[in-house]
Amino acid sequence: MSQRHQFSEASLPLFESDEVVISQAIPEGKLPSYIADHRQRLRARFLSGGADAMPDYELLELVLFRAIPRRDVKPLTRELLNKFNDFNGVITAAPERLLEVKGVGEAVICELKIVAATAQRLARSRVLQRPVVSSWEALIDYCHTAMAHRDTEQFRVLFLDRKNTLIADEEQASGTVDHVPVYPREVVKRALELNASALILVHNHPSGDPTPSPEDISMTAQVERAAQALGITLHDHLIVGKSTELSFRAAGLI
Repeated sequence: MSQRHQFSEASLPLFESDEVVISQAIPEGKLPSYIADHRQRLRARFLSGGADAMPDYELLELVLFRAIPRRDVKPLTRELLNKFNDFNGVITAAPERLLEVKGVGEAVICELKIVAATAQRLARSRVLQRPVVSSWEALIDYCHTAMAHRDTEQFRVLFLDRKNTLIADEEQASGTVDHVPVYPREVVKRALELNASALILVHNHPSGDPTPSPEDISMTAQVERAAQALGITLHDHLIVGKSTELSFRAAGLI
């Protein structure tokens, strides 16, 4: 491997001494060869094959290396995946829930949230200021990235111009595990402020099942009536589950 690809363990944690010891502490100085070699192998595999070449637990280890530079991170990786099921579940978990896992401190939370924010920003860049019709799959991917693993409901509105180009994506409300308050008048008022010509409503179901509730159907009808009165089109309402989504338009509910 060339000199520029050599990795160093000299970097310090982002925050001082905020991690709980979850395995035998390693004295200051050079890492034991079994840990250093393991980290080197994972990094080399990531560089050569990318994320597709790595299971969730190895990808999570790579993220934790910087936050915990001088301890074996495999035990913490197992604990996090056992609690939050998969990589996406870990990086999108609420900080207060992450803190329930022994070994998690501010540095670990910061690293995980940097990864989550990066993923959301990349996904968002693929749809913002682009016609929705030509980037529908990218829009679905973005909604899943931003919302599928939340453990409380969130209601977002995507605002479109006359060319059906996405001009804004805003959270309108957040709620509990099975309810989020939505005010149709506020949704339409914001559309007028943005000079939007059309809307797409999006919210998640933390249960994982995107089947709309009677309340979801009623609220959508109210938003549609309020929007139509002002010449604004409601294109769709998407409900995002853990691994799938439901389109009100495709289901004949709009």
